[in-house]
Amino acid sequence: MPEALVETVVEDPRWGALGVEALAERAARAAVAAAGVDPDGCEIALLAADDARVAALNAAFRGKAAATNVLSWPSGETAAPGEARFLGDMALAYETCLAEAAATGVPPADHVTHLVVHGVLHLLGHDHETDAEAEAMEALETKVLASLGVANPY
Repeated sequence: MPEALVETVVEDPRWGALGVEALAERAARAAVAAAGVDPDGCEIALLAADDARVAALNAAFRGKAAATNVLSWPSGETAAPGEARFLGDMALAYETCLAEAAATGVPPADHVTHLVVHGVLHLLGHDHETDAEAEAMEALETKVLASLGVANPY
C-alpha cells in the first residue's frame, strides 16, 4: 500500500463522523492522477477545522474576515530526486461545508469530496479567475468527481 498522499490534521472532531481522512485521500489521489501527476510522488497537508479557524486563516492570508469552504496554499516547490513533492496546504471549514451541502441537497461526503478535488486542483496550478480557466477547471473537476461516483456539482 502506498503512503498517504494527504496528511490530515483533524482539529474539529465533528469531521470524524464524515471520515474526512479517507474522503480526502480518495479525492486527492483522483485529482492528482487526473492532472497527470503520480499521487505516490506527492504530499498534501489538510487541516479539517471549524469555521472560526478557517475565517482566521482567510483573514490572515486573503484579507477576507469570513469562513469559506476550502482554502488552498500551493507550495510552488519542486522535489529533489527520489523525494515526494509537497504540493501545499489546504483547510476545510466544517460548518460552511455542511451548510452548503444541506442547502444544495448534496450528501455531505460528496460535497467534501468536491471541495477537496477543487482545492487539490488549485495546488496543482489550476484556477478560475477567467471564464476560460473556470470552464477548464470545472470540466476537470466534473471528470474527477464522475470517476469517484459523485454527481456533477455544476
